Amino acid sequence: MIQIDWSNVAQQLLYNPKNPLLFNNGFFVFFFFFFILFYYLFRNNYRHRAIILTLFSLYFFYKASGGFVVIVILSALFNYGISKFIYKAPSKTVKKVGLWISVLANLGVLFYFKYTDFFIQTINDIGHFKFHLLHILLPIGISFFTFENLSYCIDIYREEIEPEDNVINYMLFLAFFPKLVMGPIVRAKDFIPQLKQPYVVSQTDFSKGFYLIVSGLIKKLIISDYITLNLVNYVFDGPALHNGFECLMALYGYAIVIYCDFSGYSDVAIGISKWLGITIPTNFLSPYQSKSITEFWRRWHISLSSWLRDYLYISLGGNRKGKLRTQVNLFLTMFLGGFWHGASWNFIIWGSLHGVALIFNKYWSQFFGKIVILPKIVSNILYGIITFHFVIFCWIFFKSANLVIAQQYIHQIVYQFTLQGAETFLANYKYPLLMMLLGYVLHLIPDRIADKWIAIQTRFSIVYYVVVLMLFIVLYAFFKSAETVFPIYLQF
Repeated sequence: MIQIDWSNVAQQLLYNPKNPLLFNNGFFVFFFFFFILFYYLFRNNYRHRAIILTLFSLYFFYKASGGFVVIVILSALFNYGISKFIYKAPSKTVKKVGLWISVLANLGVLFYFKYTDFFIQTINDIGHFKFHLLHILLPIGISFFTFENLSYCIDIYREEIEPEDNVINYMLFLAFFPKLVMGPIVRAKDFIPQLKQPYVVSQTDFSKGFYLIVSGLIKKLIISDYITLNLVNYVFDGPALHNGFECLMALYGYAIVIYCDFSGYSDVAIGISKWLGITIPTNFLSPYQSKSITEFWRRWHISLSSWLRDYLYISLGGNRKGKLRTQVNLFLTMFLGGFWHGASWNFIIWGSLHGVALIFNKYWSQFFGKIVILPKIVSNILYGIITFHFVIFCWIFFKSANLVIAQQYIHQIVYQFTLQGAETFLANYKYPLLMMLLGYVLHLIPDRIADKWIAIQTRFSIVYYVVVLMLFIVLYAFFKSAETVFPIYLQF
């Protein structure tokens, strides 16, 4: 007779800070099985469906972040209420008061958890004080759901949408588990109406969802994690121990790591949503194929860049107040976008560099955009190479633990670049380098080819999907490391 250790089962159901629930966690298979079972049983009643999805989403966040799930619940209830106040306010002035309450409350919570220690440390450094750091734990996903709350209240203030009547639907909008901990950032006006539609998943939806889930897991769990553990971390942990060539190779490695890590997670979130009858917009469009920094931000983390454009850049005045103010607004948008990523001078520098690049890009387009010197294909390749290398230069500040490491890294590439020992390096790191090559090849595959394959998949039987899934499991088991690599954007 099989004996069940119920105490162990109970432990598995509780939050474990050393093993938070994410898509790459073994417990997620059981979570998703029971979730999809209940979801399918209630698929024809959108109210019951929303309740099931909300409960499982809140449980997912509890397993991923413990007691911080209370913050999501309270945040949803507060913004649900304040949005009603803004909508029903008798005058524009009162509406604006309600909006400012929402902005200050949401940013206040984000500031407390994310930036308190940073500012205490900055005050200590500038004024030579000795205030103690609070060592506040950061709730995962807080930056993402804060921006979603803000966009909802701003849209209501702008009279672009009406507030949602059902608090469960708003709770679900905020807590929807595929995108809660790492995005993409979605907007209520795009998400909530889908909850009230009949549950329909076409063969194309299923095929696309499957393709995105499997390809996303390959990008994150196999390509990104392998390169991270076997090359990138070694070099970035001590760049002074490596020459410029080795640092440059690791930097190329980190470029594909962060792309595969974040776009892979986004693809899984979008794919799972497809299976649930919900469409989440694409978050990445082959960003390293960009021929300008402006184009890069139309392709990279699209949900964030479009949010910054619509709710920060435009709110600052956009391009409506003259050329100088436009440049200032661009810089401030990217400066604050960098600060959104983390409480560190590295992120501020990273965002500022992109802000300066966007300004330069605008002037360059105005003065040289219509001058044709080289054939278009040659100029596109040249601009693409320049843009890519500027982006990866900025990644040095994004990845480095602090400014000292970033300075060392740049110093090694600029002053200690040598090909001496390159043959040994290539031999020792041949597998991570081959994985890098695979990542870049996948990145260069045109979207139309993926779309064609998704259409072809719809003709296959369920056996095909099972075989592909089993092959992925075998592949993952072969490359899986004993060391867990948490998603990069989990810290934001």
